[in-house]
Amino acid sequence: MKFAAVCGSGLGSSFMVEMNINTVLGELGVSDVEVSHYDMGSAAPELADVFFVGGDLADSAQHLGEVVVLNSIIDMDELKEKVTAVCKGKGLL
Repeated sequence: MKFAAVCGSGLGSSFMVEMNINTVLGELGVSDVEVSHYDMGSAAPELADVFFVGGDLADSAQHLGEVVVLNSIIDMDELKEKVTAVCKGKGLL
């Protein structure tokens, strides 16, 4: 299973979200997920099973497939809730 964090141009915010996803996965005890990060220009559907994007990119990320929109990319509670939901939906929990 592959998750990816995607941001608009640079890789700073997506790298932060990637690290936070890894933190949440660790707290959940989920170890068989590979997490990476991309900018919107290089993100492609085959690179991950689930993409996490900020609300500002929701429309432009629809071509990626399964997209989870984060209202706030710095809200760990929201991220934990959404990562947990994806993990349950994928049978990882």
